[in-house]
Amino acid sequence: MKRLSIIFLTLVIAFGFAATGFAAKPSPLADPRVRQAIRYAIDMEALIETLMEGRAASANSLTPDGEWKAEGLNRYEYNPEKARQLLKEANWDPNTVLDVVYYYGDQETVDLMAAIQVYLEQVGIKMNARKLEGDLATLLWSPPADPVNGPSAVDWDLAYAAIAALSMHEYYNRFMGGAASNSHTPTDPHLDELIKATWVADIEEQKKAFHELQKYENETLFAIPLYHQQQFVVESDRLDRKGAPLGNMQFFYDWRIIDWDITPDSQGNYTLYSSGGPVEFFETVFTNPALYMTQKFLFDRLVVTDENLTPYKGQLAEEYWVSEDGLTIEFVLRDNIYWHDGTPITADDVKFTVEYSARVPQLNAVAAQTYSSLEGYEEFMSGAAEGISGIEIDGRKITFKFATVDPNALLTFSQWPPLPKHLLEDTDPVQAQRAAYWQAPVGSGPFKIEEVKMNNYSTYVRWEGYWDEGTGNIERIQLYPSGESDPSFVINAQSGLLDFGFTKNVAESIAVEKMEHMTVYPIDIRYTRLFYPNKFPRE
Repeated sequence: MKRLSIIFLTLVIAFGFAATGFAAKPSPLADPRVRQAIRYAIDMEALIETLMEGRAASANSLTPDGEWKAEGLNRYEYNPEKARQLLKEANWDPNTVLDVVYYYGDQETVDLMAAIQVYLEQVGIKMNARKLEGDLATLLWSPPADPVNGPSAVDWDLAYAAIAALSMHEYYNRFMGGAASNSHTPTDPHLDELIKATWVADIEEQKKAFHELQKYENETLFAIPLYHQQQFVVESDRLDRKGAPLGNMQFFYDWRIIDWDITPDSQGNYTLYSSGGPVEFFETVFTNPALYMTQKFLFDRLVVTDENLTPYKGQLAEEYWVSEDGLTIEFVLRDNIYWHDGTPITADDVKFTVEYSARVPQLNAVAAQTYSSLEGYEEFMSGAAEGISGIEIDGRKITFKFATVDPNALLTFSQWPPLPKHLLEDTDPVQAQRAAYWQAPVGSGPFKIEEVKMNNYSTYVRWEGYWDEGTGNIERIQLYPSGESDPSFVINAQSGLLDFGFTKNVAESIAVEKMEHMTVYPIDIRYTRLFYPNKFPRE
């Protein structure tokens, strides 16, 4: 009887039975040999030449080529025979069908998925690809309750997605065991140690640590990198940006839209037209703080960066100070700054935003690292304390005290905006996107919402209570709904309904480039398309 009990217990552990009694099926992608086989099976060089007209570079690491990348990494050049051998060694079940998800709405993605399906079938891997719709942050990045054993909280095997890295750390922090948006990678103590080794202030020490991390990444492929590419900023001949520099539009920098001029449209209106309007809701700022156009002008940040994403001056903060050891940052808010509903913006809003964001499961890895480095973070998250003790308020001054150095702390405050406590304090951060607030967010930026017709159009007008005046003549912004890599981008450009915007889709950039009234600027950024393999068991 005792022997039978031991056998049963072993089976429970081996097959990962959940507490409910339902069996969790081991992930077919938990074996690194399977992940390596997938990469060897795909002729990425050929796909770049045929689908992207050569405007991308095949990837063997999340990190693009350059001084931040280790030398001598395996290139994973196309080798279907090697892929078959690895699958044989891993005892691959040829009846397994991988569930592959993506969220891009362009034809290039559809064609890429079809081509990859053919490549994988040639080595004995079956797959079905489907496009996700709705609350993408929840569908893609919800972490499991148990970051070691799972089971998975998301319903896919491979997710085709991208990382536009705010800093080098954003490429890798998301793979930490228990990271806020880690829906895919079970806790690996060795991987965690390698990632933590990059959390140093010295740049040369950072590079050495990243090189060691990349060697492990290249060997195990906890992520499957596919290709790197540029970002393409487009503008019409109606727009005069007054010499404002172009930077990484994925993030927030000092673009000074309040100084831009626009030629009047056919009705004599000084309206700037663009894409990125809401489809079902306004995207929260927790996962991607400035991917959508609305996130750039509805909200101000404490500080702003230059076009190279280097923080350099205050925005909502009139002044700030960072201690020499990097363990203390102080901000002093401007006087007489207001939310779009006329409520004063206070240091309480800033403290509330950090504590609320810390509880959002899909929080971006860069912000998550900053907040988790604060004194008293663990006590707050465990419920032992009502607030994070490392955040102190004295009138308009708010001080952040860190238990450990986070090299990206100031950068975090340049990207994630304060949010209005009085409108969000009664909502659930675990289901942040479902808050009614994100149907028509009240912000702090230079433009406020005028009208919203979901999945049709939305308009925004200058906020008369904004603290900065500007010299430009843009009176209104009108956005048309679109997601990332959306076919309407090109259609709107042809129709004169796109004065400024950006895309990371090569086909879109080529199409817009051919229009006489449009100009396309390629921008070098840290941007990698990849497969996230879900290595957690699934119920």
